[in-house]
Amino acid sequence: MKTALFAAAAALALASSAFAQPSPGPQPAAMPAPIAAPQDVAYPGALTVQVDATDLERRIFRIHETIPVTGPGPMTLLYPEWVPGGHSPRNPLYGVSGLTIRAGGQAVPWTRDPVQVFAFHVTPPAGATALEVDFEFLSPTAPDQGRMMMTPEMLSAEWIDLALYPAGYFMRRIPVTASIRLPEGWGYGTALEPAGTDAGVVRFKTAPLDVLYDSPMLAGRYFKRFELDTSGKSRVSLDVVADRPELLAATPEQIEKHRELVRQADKLFASRHYDHYDFLFSLSDRLGGIGLEHHRSSEDGTRPDFFTEWAKNAPSRNLLPHEYTHSWNGKFRRPADLWTPTLNVPMRDSLLWVYEGQTQYWGYVLGARSGLNTKQETMDALAMTAATYSTGRPGRQWRSVEDTTNDPIISNRRPQAWTSWQRSEDYYSEGQLVWLDADTLIREKTGGKKSLDDFARGFFGIEDGNWSEVGYTFEDVVAGLNAVMPYDWASFLTARIKAVKPAFPLDGLTRGGWKLAFTETPTEFWKQNEASRKMVDLTYSLGLTLNREASITSVLWDGPAYKAGLTVGGKIVAVNGIAYEADLLKEAITNAKSGAPVSLIVKDGDHYRVVTIDYRGGLKYPRLERIEGTPDRLSAIYAPR
Repeated sequence: MKTALFAAAAALALASSAFAQPSPGPQPAAMPAPIAAPQDVAYPGALTVQVDATDLERRIFRIHETIPVTGPGPMTLLYPEWVPGGHSPRNPLYGVSGLTIRAGGQAVPWTRDPVQVFAFHVTPPAGATALEVDFEFLSPTAPDQGRMMMTPEMLSAEWIDLALYPAGYFMRRIPVTASIRLPEGWGYGTALEPAGTDAGVVRFKTAPLDVLYDSPMLAGRYFKRFELDTSGKSRVSLDVVADRPELLAATPEQIEKHRELVRQADKLFASRHYDHYDFLFSLSDRLGGIGLEHHRSSEDGTRPDFFTEWAKNAPSRNLLPHEYTHSWNGKFRRPADLWTPTLNVPMRDSLLWVYEGQTQYWGYVLGARSGLNTKQETMDALAMTAATYSTGRPGRQWRSVEDTTNDPIISNRRPQAWTSWQRSEDYYSEGQLVWLDADTLIREKTGGKKSLDDFARGFFGIEDGNWSEVGYTFEDVVAGLNAVMPYDWASFLTARIKAVKPAFPLDGLTRGGWKLAFTETPTEFWKQNEASRKMVDLTYSLGLTLNREASITSVLWDGPAYKAGLTVGGKIVAVNGIAYEADLLKEAITNAKSGAPVSLIVKDGDHYRVVTIDYRGGLKYPRLERIEGTPDRLSAIYAPR
């Protein structure tokens, strides 16, 4: 027996020895030394950043920085990688060119880190006290290169693109003094505190690096500022630039609605987490459109005729309420796992269904309460969202809302072949429906005595006047809801956010006294949305959308067009043998209810084919209808305070 055991042990030892031997083939190369982790200690010195933004023809920003040397030995300089509000590592490093570093007039070689490519290693010469850094930021010269940031009439200067910083320190512990040269005669808006203007150079007071990065500038040849605060508590400004001067002609009534937005937000949150706030509002079809939140400002870019064609631009008027809400939700209070000490530490997006989803909810609520949108426009927008998440997102069958919080990192809004199945950042609008569900539930169970307004005030309204950051976790959100109304909120949120294939999130709509319906005629809001996006939306009939060139831009998974083999990128050439027109296609869909199916000639690359879609349901457009005999909580939610 002992002999057998010895033999077995020996065999096992031999086998283990064999397993310990490396296999034939390559082994991984050693990784480079890690970059110094950020520490919460003061940086011994102050950076200066000087930007020349006058090369409008070539759309080039030229940057000179002075970065104090902290001691002997190597230093690492970082270019920001992760974009706050973008929730992803998307900062355009490819725009950095011409990087040169000097110390005491002597060129200092730099090397890029082979793993962390946003990091540059330098070794200052002995006795050097500062690095002089020069580079250009080459902003896009055409839209296919990225967001246009410079035009002959305006520019968007984002400091996150325009400054390197030393590794090893929290951003808030690095002081920076910044300045920028603008084209002569241009006006500008920014949350930074001005320190004076000399020979066309705007100088700013010294600020922590995180504040600089969070305080972009919008400047333009045609600039106008409207003051929105009526309380005297702190300045709130609408800083507008436009392609042409006549586009700045806002009426007093239009500006009053923006003032009411500020007043309604005050009533909702009962606090302000800024010392002043600037809407950096660009009206242009040349500068890239944008909606990006900051703590004391927001970058808001939309159609040039926003004011001059007010009645046609209802879908555009949700932009400012949404971004303004972020000053409370996302900037002052932000998910604990999303906050990082520098912009080269990875962000985690798990709570974007609160950060963006509840902001989406309050954006529409404040839009309605302020009068920027009518109640009907807001209801019509909600109908579109409800339709998407009852019909237009079959991907809910395999993927949770929470998992879509990874989309900014996974896809960064790249075009997708099957968005309805893949899903795309659904934490925004499905999150909106979940928060409507929560609001109406609180109103129902408390007899209208409490609402999600109370959560907003208690959760985001703390520490009035504080414009630092306060983190929150899932447990904090649950506790905040329980403070308003005791309930099993953890299970409520888990079922709607973390579960796969939950029930359609329309309980809030029903409890609000309304239901989703489909009719053959679109709402006015739907028509404006189609016009502004230059599209034809047949999602709920044929199951596709088209652009104005008749190219297919989306196909509903398992819908009629999908079953007929149509895909994104195909182009409809003819409808029932006649050259394509949008109205002709809609007429064919209507006629197919009682006649022949829709026949299309479709061009797919170099191939043409005839496609028959045997769909008989007619045109379908979403709208909301009142449920008779039930409380109209939805109207109460949207009513001004």
